[in-house]
Amino acid sequence: LNINPDNVATPIAASLGDVTTLGLLAWIANILYEHLKVGLFTSHIIIGGYFLILPMFLYLAWNNKHTMEVLQTGWTPVVMAMLISTGGGFILDKAVEHFRGITMFAPVMNGAGGNLVAIQASRMTTYLHAATNSLQGTFPLGEEKVCLLPCSIICGGMKHCSTHPAPHSRMSRILLILLLPGQIIFVYCICMLRAQTSPTPLFMFAYALASLSQVFILLYLCQILVYWMWSRGSDPDNAAIPYLTAIGDLLGTGFLTIAFIFLYLLNDGTLTQLEHGHHNSTLTDLALINNQTTVITTMGPL
Repeated sequence: LNINPDNVATPIAASLGDVTTLGLLAWIANILYEHLKVGLFTSHIIIGGYFLILPMFLYLAWNNKHTMEVLQTGWTPVVMAMLISTGGGFILDKAVEHFRGITMFAPVMNGAGGNLVAIQASRMTTYLHAATNSLQGTFPLGEEKVCLLPCSIICGGMKHCSTHPAPHSRMSRILLILLLPGQIIFVYCICMLRAQTSPTPLFMFAYALASLSQVFILLYLCQILVYWMWSRGSDPDNAAIPYLTAIGDLLGTGFLTIAFIFLYLLNDGTLTQLEHGHHNSTLTDLALINNQTTVITTMGPL
């Protein structure tokens, strides 16, 4: 189709992975919970079965040249990404106690930031493979420096900015430009569906600033992390993206919480209506449950 897979495959795979994981988790958890209520040990049998077949799959992966490298180096990024994401979950858990509406915006911000930086990391790795004939540890001429100034990640290649080669800065600017329209559309849709109101300019400014800050830091860390891993002889495709998406969750949740605190201090109308909308929907659910309970009690035993 003459389409660069680095621009399409990574975000699609990540998005489908999230949807598939949540769907399977909800379905399987419901089945296991029903089995647990009747005294069945289905979950224990499944876990025990995994441990029994684990050595066989380790043996198969170790003897396959395409998966052996991932088996050797792929554990650390996944485990560290889980620990970093736990920090974002802790922040979100505390933020929900004060701003219930934040749960609707966190997946949008974190998903967009993670997908955009995954595209950049994939493109950078492909560029290094092509420019060095996959000789890990070597760099194209003039690009040996790993740590650069943050401004060079965005403004590199422009006049009066930086003399250091910046082959990825143009793509960084494009990704930042693509971020804003998508975030504005999603925020508007969430506000209309949840609170039946359009977001105020102050709300849009705070959310856009938080989102831009998250993606800018992620793009800067992406440059450092990908080139650092390449200099150590590691393939960034196997390690960089888990780190970056986990850091994206942490930064996105943190910046979003700061934005909501800022809006709360300024008594923003959209934030107030979002909180009232969540409160009213909860009251409606409780009222429906109460009405159903009253009807059942009035009917008495059959």
